[in-house]
Amino acid sequence: MTMTLDIRNGQRAQTIPEVVAMMTALDQELPPNDGVRWFNHLYLEVTRSVGQAVTTETFADRAFLERLDVIFANLYFDAVATGSVDAGKAPAAWRPLFECRNGAGILPIQFALAGMNAHINRDLPQSIVSTYVSTGGAPLVRDTRYDDFGRVNDLLEKVESQIKTGFSTGIVALVDAAAGTTDDAVAMFKVRAAREAAWTNAEVLWTLRATPRLSANFFSRLDSFTGFAGRGMLKPVAASGRIAARRILASGG
Repeated sequence: MTMTLDIRNGQRAQTIPEVVAMMTALDQELPPNDGVRWFNHLYLEVTRSVGQAVTTETFADRAFLERLDVIFANLYFDAVATGSVDAGKAPAAWRPLFECRNGAGILPIQFALAGMNAHINRDLPQSIVSTYVSTGGAPLVRDTRYDDFGRVNDLLEKVESQIKTGFSTGIVALVDAAAGTTDDAVAMFKVRAAREAAWTNAEVLWTLRATPRLSANFFSRLDSFTGFAGRGMLKPVAASGRIAARRILASGG
């Protein structure tokens, strides 16, 4: 039985080590040409670093961060459960990644960024609200939990910067240099800004809990807008750029 099938059958993580184990299994299972694998690979490395930081660094509310990380990851696994069966039924934010996962001319960094876009902009606000529901309190910007949340940004930016650099070496770098199409996608997505926006959207969702219809409409539009941005990130590299890259390789540099 594969991890994808286990996830489709309802397997979800309860701890950060379980999240890492499930992502590791997906990383080993998904083929190299699968765009979902490229996002999963990035997410796996980030989760490993967050898990280590939670156990070694001082946070005001470590349990909250651990709970948030697990709830957040399970929303990704929910997307895998749906998207692996029918990409068209995945949440709007995730749909571009699952629909384009085997698309030609799309670079690994583009898949990774599209996954980050969906997960942070759509799933993170929902995860913050769910975590507060289960642990008590309310999402506020003048809060020790918010301070902990902000401290994680430095770690995420460091890890993601390192991994993005790895995505931009070898043939990927040649294609990027020849076609120049991924710079805009990278510029479109900044982790710190996206997480700050996610916290604000969580505050909005929290306030709208008293008006379920308005809350559902707000989240639906957030989901759709995130998907729209994701499609822009997954624009294939122009054929001319790929041809130029092959010429660079053929000439030896």
